[in-house]
Amino acid sequence: MKKTEKNEEEKTLLNENSAENQKKAESQKEETLEEKLKITQDKLLRTMAEMENQRRRFEKEKEEAFQFGGFNFARESLLLLDNIDRAILSFKNDESLKINKDLNKIIDGIEIVKKDIISIFKKNGVEPISCINKKFDPNFHQAMLEIEDDTKEAGIVIQEIQKGYMMKERLLRPSLVGVTKKKEEKPKNTTKDGKKTEKKVDKK
Repeated sequence: MKKTEKNEEEKTLLNENSAENQKKAESQKEETLEEKLKITQDKLLRTMAEMENQRRRFEKEKEEAFQFGGFNFARESLLLLDNIDRAILSFKNDESLKINKDLNKIIDGIEIVKKDIISIFKKNGVEPISCINKKFDPNFHQAMLEIEDDTKEAGIVIQEIQKGYMMKERLLRPSLVGVTKKKEEKPKNTTKDGKKTEKKVDKK
């Protein structure tokens, strides 16, 4: 084989190899670009999802702030109703005031103020909790004492010590209550072996 033919053959092989290498490089480059594009798309989707979650959280917080913005104020204002009830009860039980002809007018005036406060509370979603003769519920009631009563099952609210309130679906203040319990049976006098003891009567 002549040198020229050999050189040409070598050149052809080199060209073919370089073409193949170029194709491989281009395909690797394409794969790399596709991978980068996928990674970028994933990051974009995650960012959008996070932004949507933040938007929902913000909307929820804004709604709660609107609904319950006066929560603490309403809870503190309940003391006004407590004091008004105490004042009315005090006036009614005061023997020295009972002889006063204007006592009923004074009480009526206080009752009007009380009704106005209750009306304002109601407009803002503040409602009293109904608890008498209801089953004790720790989510709404706070037991202050137990009262023996065999006419009702145990755990029934039969006394309201302080009225509880709800603000829409949120507990503003629990009801302070007295609940029923069964009367405890007094143990009979028994000896260590469980036999009843009998009182001895002294014979004279």
